[in-house]
Amino acid sequence: MGHLVLGIDIGTTGVKGILIGPGGERLAEATASHDLHSPYPGWAEEEPAEWWQGVQAVCRQLLRGRNPREIAAVGCSGMVPALVLLDEKGQVLRPSIQQNDARAVEEIEQLRRELDQERLFAITGGYTNQQHVGPRLMWLQRHEPEVWRRTRWVMGSYDYIVYRLTGQRSLEINWAVESGLFNIYRREWDAELLQASRLHPELFPPVHLPTEVVGEVTQAAAKETGLFPGTPVIAGSADHVASALAAGLRENGDLLIKFGAAGDILYCLDRLEAHPQLYIDYHDIPGLYLLNGCMAASGSLVKWFVTEVLGWEASGESYRRLDEDASIVPPASEGLIVLPYFLGEKTPIFDAQARGLFFGLTLSHGRGHMFRAILEAVIYGFQHHIEVLTARGYTIRRVVATDGGVRSGLWRQIAADVLGMPVTSFPEHPGSALGVAFVAGMAGGLFRDWAEIEAFAGQALRNEPNLKAHARYQEAYRLYRQLYETLKPLFPQAALLGQQPEAT
Repeated sequence: MGHLVLGIDIGTTGVKGILIGPGGERLAEATASHDLHSPYPGWAEEEPAEWWQGVQAVCRQLLRGRNPREIAAVGCSGMVPALVLLDEKGQVLRPSIQQNDARAVEEIEQLRRELDQERLFAITGGYTNQQHVGPRLMWLQRHEPEVWRRTRWVMGSYDYIVYRLTGQRSLEINWAVESGLFNIYRREWDAELLQASRLHPELFPPVHLPTEVVGEVTQAAAKETGLFPGTPVIAGSADHVASALAAGLRENGDLLIKFGAAGDILYCLDRLEAHPQLYIDYHDIPGLYLLNGCMAASGSLVKWFVTEVLGWEASGESYRRLDEDASIVPPASEGLIVLPYFLGEKTPIFDAQARGLFFGLTLSHGRGHMFRAILEAVIYGFQHHIEVLTARGYTIRRVVATDGGVRSGLWRQIAADVLGMPVTSFPEHPGSALGVAFVAGMAGGLFRDWAEIEAFAGQALRNEPNLKAHARYQEAYRLYRQLYETLKPLFPQAALLGQQPEAT
């Protein structure tokens, strides 16, 4: 039996891999980039072939100089619920439609009318929203009927990688849980919900818990990745769930904010209890659950500003310069406020037609103001999520932050100041790849206790809130909330203009 485990995360902008040992060793890490495409306003697509190319490159980097027999198990995580469509032969039919895609506006409205939303919430833990699978598949039925006619299987991002590794079609349970089609209490597809979306259960592979081994690395996959044939592969984990595990969320009241391409927030609890403004997931740890929210644009908005507005390369040097510019701007950016709804918005407002906004912009504002206002807007979004938690009686025990954005000392401090709470961050934390590697290690017997994950956490940084800045931010936050409520009736008009063809 091998003594190492390998974790792979399919992220929004790249594949990340990690190789870990039994005593807390992080032995190797590797990355490979891919692109997020938005050919029309609100669309978000990726090419599964690019994911697989990235997985091959990452595995070969991680295994360089090692005997592949050392790997006891492989785990994959990724975005959920992304949509990958396969034909009868297992070939990808079109680009993946990502979880933050906002095209299915009409289908969402149709299902909101046709479905008893309270029954839907009682069964699935949520109301019809843009992340649900049904509306996006209905959009495909209407707009790409030939693709839909040829569709035999529907699965998620990391499920597709598991399929490429093992030849076995499977769904990890949290893809099903977040689909809006699955009874989360009975762990089965709901016939009425499937019928409303013109779907049948045979479209979906068998559903598995994260630690279940669904197959072994095939000879073909071994040749492409360098992994040893027969290596066990688990069902995997949703990226945000694996990240929560890696960050040490194991007790009621633990809260994680993720500064990734999307802005995830996760709250740990020991009972399966849905929230009307948040998603619910099964924790990788049996018996625990996660209430979670997701802002469609976070780090992707930062990158957009750097590359599309400034025309700079999205490099460490670019972000360092912008941090310096923004650090001399006072809290609340001298009256400049951003609404970060550049891809519509998921939780907690569930508004696919919401749009991004710079409000209060004057000739006295510079790029530092604009950059800082974007960073602040993401944290305002996190505060909004915390408010919907505390409004229902949940208490926050501690706040942990991970993912790429926490490398910015400025962004970390803004988080502490806006939230008014200490924030513990792990700037070099591998996140989801580490979490799913640990899940694979539990499945493979390399680890025996979920608490062992803490040995991998790395150096922690703690930011204390500045109470004067916090007071200033609360004024700006109230305006941030008011802006959305005021502009909400106008967003559909902007969305409609974005869909109309250019005048000739």
